[in-house]
Amino acid sequence: MIKIRTKLLIYFASILLLLILLFLVREQSNDKVMELYNENVEYFFLLNELTKTTNQTFQSLQIYVHEPLIENLQLYQEEKEQLLQLQQVFSEQEKEGISKKNVLNMITSFLEQTERTVEGVANNDIQAYSIYVQEAERTSGYIHETTLDILNMELANYQEIAAFIDNKVMNTQKMGSAIMIAIIILSILFALWFSNGITRTIERLTKAAQEISSGRYNGKDVVVSQKDELWFLTKTFNEMKRNILHSVSEIEEKAKLAQLLKEMELKSLQNQINPHFLFNTLNTISKTSYIEGAERTSDLISSVSTLLRYNIGHLGRQTTLKDEVEIIKEYFFIQKARFRDRVQFVETIDSSCLSTPIPCLTLQPIIENAFIHGIESMAEGAQIDIHIYREDGMVCIEVIDNGAGMDQETIDRLLSKEEESEFSLSKKGSGHSTGIGMRNVMDRLALFDKNSSFSVSSCVGEGTKVSIRLQQSG
Repeated sequence: MIKIRTKLLIYFASILLLLILLFLVREQSNDKVMELYNENVEYFFLLNELTKTTNQTFQSLQIYVHEPLIENLQLYQEEKEQLLQLQQVFSEQEKEGISKKNVLNMITSFLEQTERTVEGVANNDIQAYSIYVQEAERTSGYIHETTLDILNMELANYQEIAAFIDNKVMNTQKMGSAIMIAIIILSILFALWFSNGITRTIERLTKAAQEISSGRYNGKDVVVSQKDELWFLTKTFNEMKRNILHSVSEIEEKAKLAQLLKEMELKSLQNQINPHFLFNTLNTISKTSYIEGAERTSDLISSVSTLLRYNIGHLGRQTTLKDEVEIIKEYFFIQKARFRDRVQFVETIDSSCLSTPIPCLTLQPIIENAFIHGIESMAEGAQIDIHIYREDGMVCIEVIDNGAGMDQETIDRLLSKEEESEFSLSKKGSGHSTGIGMRNVMDRLALFDKNSSFSVSSCVGEGTKVSIRLQQSG
């Protein structure tokens, strides 16, 4: 398996090698051109310096002849030494030919003539040094003419060299351009090959992921030809898809079974109308019909009918807070008829909150718990408050009683999954009308609104408060 990183390293190494090759070729070509140029320029400068130094030597000689002083002799000796050095350098040049030999011989002759002139001056032989000065002057002129001829000839040759240099520079530029074009083409080809290899795989994975997100798990496996990290990722993705398909099948089967069990549980809960509650209700209706008249008895029977009809309906249906408030008013009416002045009901409701969606039978089980676990045993002064209001973009519902209250352990058991059997169905002397416990209310709220919250706070002897926070409706 060739990793993507390895491909990139190979690509960048190839580009780097091509750039280094281009640099080396250019440097080598430039070095040869500069070497050829410097060689010719140095030769020209040397010829010019020979002519110049020869003239200076002859001038210093003339000065010494006219004024034979020691300082003039020293000046002549210095110019002569410089000319000898230039003669040595010129003799070491690689260029060969008759012209070069002639220049060297003439310089030698010139130096001999100048030395004989100095000897003639020292011997005060005017005739001898006059002849040698004239010969040295002629020789100096010959050297000048010869060097000029050599320069003219070398310049003529240099035109060919310049043309050669230009040709070499052009070839180097063409080679550099060819290498740069090759680098660009290779870069484009590699970019297309590399990007297509990645994007095709990513597109296939994206399409397969979209199919999975839409619930289609039976699509074909994604196929990748190149063995790299994307190949491994694709292989893992295909295995993950098969595992998800298997898991989804198992979850669907378990969900069907859980749904059947839940429906059976809800039907069972709906049918568990506590006999004691029904007895107390009917007894209250009987006493009321005896004391008062048929009109109030009719109201009680109507409330009981409404309450039972609402409770027996499908528990999973959605309703509004307004319907829930209306049904607990019917429940309050029945309990008020039962307990009379022993209990008070206080409602503080913001009407703008009543359109908020809420699961069916959410408030009634909470009110029942307030009666059964809170105020049922109180002889007088019992009170249940229900507050509905908006706060921080949420709809808040609070059910508060001033009953016996609970400790934390009791609250935990009330909210646990054992709560239904231990509290709702077995408290001595009372019973629920719905058979639905607090845990069931919490679970349905959580499924209905993930942003909802449910809390219970209580102290022994100080009452209990149940708080619900729902997402505010639009």
